[in-house]
Amino acid sequence: MNSSLRSGNRRHFIAAGASLGAGLMLPSLTAAQQVSLPKTIRIVVPFSPGASNDLFARALAQRLAPKLGLNAIVENKPGAGGRIGAELVARGETDGSVLLFSSNSFTTGAAMTPKLPYDMEKSFEPVALMARSPMILLVAANSPLKNVADVVAAARRDGPKMTFGSSGVGGLNHMATELFQYVAKINTTHVPYKGMAGAVTDLIGGNIQYLISTSASAGAQVRSGQLRALGVSSTDRSRFMPELPPIAETLPGYGIEGWWGVYAPGGTPAPIVAALNQAIREVNREPEIEQLLARETAVSSEMDPAAFRKFYLDELNQWKKLVAERNLIGK
Repeated sequence: MNSSLRSGNRRHFIAAGASLGAGLMLPSLTAAQQVSLPKTIRIVVPFSPGASNDLFARALAQRLAPKLGLNAIVENKPGAGGRIGAELVARGETDGSVLLFSSNSFTTGAAMTPKLPYDMEKSFEPVALMARSPMILLVAANSPLKNVADVVAAARRDGPKMTFGSSGVGGLNHMATELFQYVAKINTTHVPYKGMAGAVTDLIGGNIQYLISTSASAGAQVRSGQLRALGVSSTDRSRFMPELPPIAETLPGYGIEGWWGVYAPGGTPAPIVAALNQAIREVNREPEIEQLLARETAVSSEMDPAAFRKFYLDELNQWKKLVAERNLIGK
């Protein structure tokens, strides 16, 4: 086992959860008043319409437009695990006219892809972290597994005979489960699906044994009694699911959350990035946005661009270390 990954895993995946919500002082003068922004901003979502990325991006665009006195439109550019939309933004103008809205599947996918059509460090300017949300460890309602310890014990007993699902190779829930296996020192078999719907259906039917998913993808099945939630992936209890213990209570060192963020093309001037960051943080404080995020068990963030850049690159590097340690590419 790689000691640097072990120490990095504890340091980053636990510390990041705490730093996400840390408040940061805003400039006394509105940043948007200091720069000239284009009349229209395109927010590129590198996934199909309907999921959380699209939902949050459209809500953000609707409120940014009047706040900044411009038009803000959302364009869905799905394909290649989000790389098509990301490449479009990476090659875009640096005047604030094009932005990327993506989740941390942006970093997990990059960690699983040996060759990218852009540089994850230089091709993008992290603008703002919009929101974060824990995931949940799930089993079927009739499963004999009653808690996190039961899942670990079953995995140590059954090994590769035990299966887990995901929405696809390199997605966040796949990587969150690989981290779960790494910390627990277990090896079970990955069954990738084309989206979460198939994985949830097969978990209910007993075709796979466990799943780490967002509440948005499986919360309805938990509420209906078809699935049993055993724990949350965050290091602290979620205010939306206070009855669920953190997985870290059983597996110290485990902790990761889903998150959504906004990026500009690399080389976008700092004043433009600052103006957009402040506007997004102001939008995040609006009651309607807070209510929207709460429906997805998510909370808003107050990171400035520098803090978001550090967080984003730290997480990318940690995923790369996990991929190498578990030899995931080509599996």
